[in-house]
Amino acid sequence: MPEQTINQLVGHLFRHESGKMAAVLTRIVGLQNLELAQDLVQDTLLKAIHTWKIKGIPENPSAWLYTVAKRKALDAIRQKKIHTEIESELAKAFQSEWTMAPAVQHLFFDHEIEDSQLRMMFACCHPAIPYESQLALTLKTLCGLSVSEIAHSFLTNEETITKRLYRAREKIREEKIDLELPSSQTLLSRLETVLHTLYLLFTEGYNSSHPDQLIRHDLCEEAMRLCLLLTKKSLTDLPNTRALMALMCFQASREDARLTSSGNIILLKHQDRRLWNQELIEKGNAYLNASADGDAFSEYHLEAAIAACHSRAESFEATDWRGMLRLYELLSSIKSDPFVEMNKAIVLGLAESPEKGLEALKGITGLENNSIYHAAMGDFHQQFNHTMEAKAYYMKAISLTKSKSEIELLQEKITSLT
Repeated sequence: MPEQTINQLVGHLFRHESGKMAAVLTRIVGLQNLELAQDLVQDTLLKAIHTWKIKGIPENPSAWLYTVAKRKALDAIRQKKIHTEIESELAKAFQSEWTMAPAVQHLFFDHEIEDSQLRMMFACCHPAIPYESQLALTLKTLCGLSVSEIAHSFLTNEETITKRLYRAREKIREEKIDLELPSSQTLLSRLETVLHTLYLLFTEGYNSSHPDQLIRHDLCEEAMRLCLLLTKKSLTDLPNTRALMALMCFQASREDARLTSSGNIILLKHQDRRLWNQELIEKGNAYLNASADGDAFSEYHLEAAIAACHSRAESFEATDWRGMLRLYELLSSIKSDPFVEMNKAIVLGLAESPEKGLEALKGITGLENNSIYHAAMGDFHQQFNHTMEAKAYYMKAISLTKSKSEIELLQEKITSLT
């Protein structure tokens, strides 16, 4: 088997399975030994690369990983004498590294993983852990984001995120936080943090900070899968959960139209709307309608409604920009976020006048080091034929992004100016 093929497969499995594996192993070794669980995941992936080069890729690679990871967890338990009473119970579940009995496979992949992930999500959102550390810990441990990707989501630097992760782990040790599901009342108090984490995960996938991948489909799919789990539990199937699910469906419906076959960005106004996934749009509408039950009203309701406006419009020009502006004004009143203000300014320019949009954009603070903000400034100046100003903003945007797709688009805009 070619080494490159094996490395690609392991990389794929790491992105899709590492968070689930960490959740299952943490359930075994305890949340206080979170770093041990993460080390076991890394060791298992390294063993996969070495073993598969010699013996070939097993029939069920994911099952192989879980079996080996659990065996490593059992060895760690023996060595550290952690929860020795579960040793015999776990031993029954361990089969050959190459095959797993259907009953065991069902236990690992359906019940145990979903249950462990939900437990992990709510454990990471324990009130003893600082709020932003809760988000960072969940994104790193359960969702598999790198420190740099988390820093990008929070508009901060890697050092800050590293400190937040350290504080979170220290709190887990000090408070002896476990993975037991909290009471229904406590669970509901943590749900908003869990939803915010999934929102950030989806956002990083939808507009990735990865240099070579503008869209990380794996992250979008994982965020949607975890949110779907929440909609299937009676305690967490609430209006805000459904509204977030609606937002993800609407946004994901446009993924196939956002890039050319060679990976170049296609702006919204140039997208072929026939490529938008109508099934996902219908699901988005269904979740949005279901989110209207009760008195709850959140940022996810408004963002989903904004996304629904795009999905209903037959063309860019036919979009209800004035209706969308009203939604952004409502969103701005309940969510203090520079990205919301930036999008509101852009919509203001489309709904009323470019002059008003540019003026609003100039008044935003907090996005001085964001490439999208400077690109938007360049777009407004381009409309006024302010060639030098537009070029300067596009050049600034290029200096602030590592995305090759974004850089190519910005360079095209600069070329069009001349």
